[in-house]
Amino acid sequence: MILQTGKIIRLTTISILLTITLFCPATVAEISPGVSSTGISIENAVLMALENNRALQVQRFEPGIRRTFIDQERALFDPVLSGEITAGRERFDGPGYVDTRTGTTTGAEASISGLLPTGTRLEAEASADRLDREELEKLYESRLGMTVTQAIMQGRGIAVNMASIRQATLDTRMSEYELVGFTQSLVAEVETTYWEYVLARQQVEIVEQSMALAEQQLEETRQRVRVGGIAETEMAAARAEVALRKEALINANSRVDSLKTRLIRLVDPKQYGSSDREIFPESRPEVPPDPLETLSTHIDTAMHIRPDILQAEIMIKRGDLEIVKTRNGLLPRMDLFVRLGKTGYADSFSGAVKDVDGDSYDVLGGIRASIPVSRLDAGARHRRALLSRQQREMAFENLKDLVCEDVELAYIDVRRSLQQVHATETTRRFQEEKLRAETAKFRVGKSTALLVAQAQRDLLESQVSEVEAITNYLKARIHFYLMEGSLLQRRGIDYDI
Repeated sequence: MILQTGKIIRLTTISILLTITLFCPATVAEISPGVSSTGISIENAVLMALENNRALQVQRFEPGIRRTFIDQERALFDPVLSGEITAGRERFDGPGYVDTRTGTTTGAEASISGLLPTGTRLEAEASADRLDREELEKLYESRLGMTVTQAIMQGRGIAVNMASIRQATLDTRMSEYELVGFTQSLVAEVETTYWEYVLARQQVEIVEQSMALAEQQLEETRQRVRVGGIAETEMAAARAEVALRKEALINANSRVDSLKTRLIRLVDPKQYGSSDREIFPESRPEVPPDPLETLSTHIDTAMHIRPDILQAEIMIKRGDLEIVKTRNGLLPRMDLFVRLGKTGYADSFSGAVKDVDGDSYDVLGGIRASIPVSRLDAGARHRRALLSRQQREMAFENLKDLVCEDVELAYIDVRRSLQQVHATETTRRFQEEKLRAETAKFRVGKSTALLVAQAQRDLLESQVSEVEAITNYLKARIHFYLMEGSLLQRRGIDYDI
C-alpha cells in the first residue's frame, strides 16, 4: 500500500511540527460533524492519523524541545557585555596630613568578554575615572585594556569545549528518530485497526448470510414437517442453528462498534461521541502481489534504517563525548594569561582620552594554576563514563541480535500467513461443495436437518477463516515492515533528519 501513488508525503522533523505536505484530495469523504456515514480508504486513514492523532501531536514537540538545549549550550560562547558606574566619597585623616581632607570619586567602566571553543577567554575593557580632592586639582584617568587567558591543560581544545553542544545535537537527533519510530508504530496501528475493522464488518456480512441460510433451512424443515415428509423432531436442530446465528451476529456487531471507536480515536479523535455514524471502509483486503526479498536483505535493511538501531549508535557517540569531558576533568586547571593596557591622565576627560596615546602602558602576564588535592570525583566520573560506554556497546550488540530475531520471526510469520490464505481458500471451496451436497440430500430425504446445519456451520467457519487469513497476512506484512523499520518508506512517507 503506497499513499497517493507517485507522490511523496514528507515527515519533517527539522521544525517542531511533523509536516504533511500532501493532504487528502477533495474527492475523499472526511469525518466531520453532522455526517452520518463516511467512506474511507486505508491510505486516507493513515493521512488523517498523521494530521489528527493527538499522541503524535504531543510527540512532535519533543525534537523542538531538545533543540533548545543546543542553543543553551551554545550560549556558553556568547559574548557578555557588562558595565559599571560608581560614585564615592573619601576622607583622609592620618599621619602625613595636617588637616583632615575629603575627596570624591566618580567612574564608569564597560567591558566585553567571551570564551572561544579553543579554551581562550578574551576580555576588552574601557574605563574613565575622576578624582577630586581638596588639596589637589581634579584628576581624570582613562584606560583601555585587554586580557587574554588561554587554558593549557583542563579546558583546552575544541573537542572538550564543544562536547556539550555535540551531545545536545545528538540528543536532538535521537528525539527525531524517536519521532520516526513513534510515527511508524502509529501507522502500523492505524493499518492494523483498519484491517481488523474490515474483517469485523465482513464477519457480520458472513454471519448475516449464514443466518438467512439457516432461516431458509428452518422454513424448509417446517414445510416438510407440515406435509409429513420428516419428523417434527428435526425442527429442534434448525431452530438451534438460527439461535446460534443470532448470537454470533450480536457479538460480531459489538466487535464492529468497538473497532470503529478505536479507529476514530486514531484518525480523528474530535469525532468521539458520534456513535450513530457509520464508517465504510473503501479498501478491500487483498493479497499483495509483491513477494518478500531474501531474509538477509531485510535484516541488512533493518540494521541501517531501524530507528532504535540508529538511536543506539547515537548513544555510543554520546558516550565517546562524555569520555572526552571526564578525561579533561582529570587534568589540573592551568591558565596562561596576558593583560595589556594603556592609561591616560589629564585635568579633563577629553585630555585623559587623548593621553591614552602617550607612552604610558601596563603589561602583566603569568600562569594561574589550580590543582585539587583529591581527584576522587573526577576519577569516578571518568571510570563511570568508560564503563557506561562498554555497557552501551554490549547493549548495542544485544540489540542487533534482537533485531535479527524480530525480523526473522516476522518473516516466518508472513510466509506462514500466506500459506494459511491458500489453505483456507481451499477449505472454503470444499465446504461449499459439502453444503450443496448435504442440502440436495436433505431435499430428497437422504439427510437430516442436523447434518445440514452442521454443514452450514462448517461453511461459516471456513468463510470466516478465509477472510481472517487474508487479514492476518496483511497484518503480518505490516508488522514485518515495522520490524524492518521500512514501513514509512513503503507507504510513501519521507522524513528529513
